Amino acid sequence: MKLRVLVGLVTSALSLLPMSARAQWLNYKTPGIPRTADGKPDLAAPAPKATDGKPDFSGVWRIDAAGTAETSKAMETLKAQPWAAALYEKRKEDLGRDGYSVNCLPPGPIVNLGAGRVVQTPNLLLMLFGGTLYREIFTDGRDLPKDPNPDWMGYSVGHWEGDTLVIESAGFNDRTWIDFEGHPHTEKLHVTERLRRPDFGHLEIRRTLVDPEAFAGAWTVPVKLELDADTEPLEYVCNENERDRPHLVGKASDVKSVKVTSEILSKYAGSYELKFPGTDRIATMTISLDGDRLMAGGAGPSTPLTAVSETEFSAVFGNLKFVTDDAGLVTHLILQMVEGDLKGVRK
Repeated sequence: MKLRVLVGLVTSALSLLPMSARAQWLNYKTPGIPRTADGKPDLAAPAPKATDGKPDFSGVWRIDAAGTAETSKAMETLKAQPWAAALYEKRKEDLGRDGYSVNCLPPGPIVNLGAGRVVQTPNLLLMLFGGTLYREIFTDGRDLPKDPNPDWMGYSVGHWEGDTLVIESAGFNDRTWIDFEGHPHTEKLHVTERLRRPDFGHLEIRRTLVDPEAFAGAWTVPVKLELDADTEPLEYVCNENERDRPHLVGKASDVKSVKVTSEILSKYAGSYELKFPGTDRIATMTISLDGDRLMAGGAGPSTPLTAVSETEFSAVFGNLKFVTDDAGLVTHLILQMVEGDLKGVRK
């Protein structure tokens, strides 16, 4: 499995800060953007304007780590209908083997929170993600189709309300997930997004989902993005040399837990920085204590960890092993996955 799929598996299951692969164009700075005195992109500069006077959302964007807590809290408010809750529990028990990353399928309208390249024209907004995944948002005044042929990314149209672009999307098939954990939706799903760019370096998206057949009430998820200047995403093909799926076996209930005291668990709480090999990005994993259980989180809802020993823990995305120094202080963790181990240094 290629590195970009490995990153996708971790970020979707654990909701870590999404990663972009190593730049195709090395040592090439984005031209024509405001910079600070030390040459870094000036993220606080005024937002640029398009030729029609509207805010210009163009650029390469990544999830803003500083705003992930708000997203995480909102994602935990979903109230699924009984059938959808049952399917969600089955997917957790099966360790997500039918998930989009494992099967090299599009992630859907919410799992892909928005990180990627935005290209803006007067009548069309393009959102380009890794590989061949993209979205088309038409701003030429057309309406959504009345009887759409259900599609992976749906159909999207947008209109301006002042400096906010309002996007209405529908016509999704029912094969994608609406969150990292595996909640389903139906073809009745309707998504409303409100995009604004408060300054040069930040993009805010507020998504509201309605699907009465899958969950009760409207579900709103705010997302904050940060400009990822001076880099270019590397293309990837998910199915290229994919060999992992036959080895993804077992169930969540196979893991036998042991009792670990809260005193020991509290030593592991904190933030850890993981660097994926071959990239220039760092993902932050936050370990917290919820009662007598450790939780791992990042950009989305926290994932519970099951203790298999005093130092090793199991989760849907892999295993975690905490490492201490001679003084008994936790220095780092090891994330063990099918694709290999990653080291997370404690901040």
